[in-house]
Amino acid sequence: MTDPRMVKLANLLIAYSTRIQPGEKVLVEAVDIPVEITELLVERIAAAGGLPFVETTVPRLRRAFYRHAGPEQFQTLCRRDLAFMGEMQAYIGLRGGANSFELADVPTETLRLADEHWLRPVTDRRVDYTKWCVLRWPTPAMAQLAGMSTAAFEDFYFRVCTLDYARMAAAEEPLAARLRAADRIEIRGPGGTDLRFSVKGIGVKKCCGLRNLPDGELFSAPVRDSVEGVIAYNAPTLYQGKPFDHVRLVFRQGRIVEATASDTPGLNAVLDSDEGARFIGEFSFGFNPHIRKPMRDALFDEKIAGSIHLTPGQAYKETDNGNRSKIHWDLVLIQTPEYGGGEIRIDGELIRQDGRFMPADLQGLNPEALAGEGNPNIQH
Repeated sequence: MTDPRMVKLANLLIAYSTRIQPGEKVLVEAVDIPVEITELLVERIAAAGGLPFVETTVPRLRRAFYRHAGPEQFQTLCRRDLAFMGEMQAYIGLRGGANSFELADVPTETLRLADEHWLRPVTDRRVDYTKWCVLRWPTPAMAQLAGMSTAAFEDFYFRVCTLDYARMAAAEEPLAARLRAADRIEIRGPGGTDLRFSVKGIGVKKCCGLRNLPDGELFSAPVRDSVEGVIAYNAPTLYQGKPFDHVRLVFRQGRIVEATASDTPGLNAVLDSDEGARFIGEFSFGFNPHIRKPMRDALFDEKIAGSIHLTPGQAYKETDNGNRSKIHWDLVLIQTPEYGGGEIRIDGELIRQDGRFMPADLQGLNPEALAGEGNPNIQH
């Protein structure tokens, strides 16, 4: 019997997130996930009149390939995949895997070459020219990272991925309006966090279930050279399969001039990838009501209710501050009371205190307002 939670998710992906239309070619990329959800997506795409395509792989095989790969192989794959992606009108990526650290022993230089010569160009093509949505798949390994049983984590996963994103979209608009008109952002919190920057003229992007599942963020970017002060992130993170804790960054004129973490040499090696890696490409509020603690998975952690992320590296085109980099690393600061609290001000006005939005027009973004189940526009 098909899990009804899978049916609900598949319907949301096809009818809401990617809004598949007749004749559209849709690539489903399935990385170590159950056959059942892939079959459901193929069926739903076809029922909508779309033309489904499927590619599958598993992380363990990618690790084996990486350990024997070089620029020529990555460039060959890039030519193939760019041509294929160029045929697609939509893309859905589901990524599972039993081990979040599967690539931890792949040389950093190999990972850099794969990103430069293969993954990044194909991803840029997909982001720029298709309707796309990417999501993780619940696994025992993810449940372990979240400190939950596998069954409890699966319930959590489907709850956070299939909440009422239409309600969220409407609730985000007042915050988007404030940021569009804003100049100065001030962030304070524990660990010495005291940061200031401008977002004037940069723009805003609402995120409400169209590109990521789970979703629940609204992002802009600092004026590139305006960031001053210190931020101490309190969410553990991964970068290219390697763990980093207690990341602390010091900024002068927008540039990261000091960076420490549980692996300070590794952190600085990432930030030295190129000049843009030491500047910020994204600033975002997180507010998914069901995500309350980190699990070293950026797709979840950047949406934590009461969090922000301030991201070294590449800026998004929708909120382009001119920063260019090979990296884009979403580092998360949680400001709820159990993580030390904190505050955010926009042009001097207190917008969020200890993770809760304060102005009356932003109350719809607090957890109790967003936690309604289901989307009335989606068949379950």
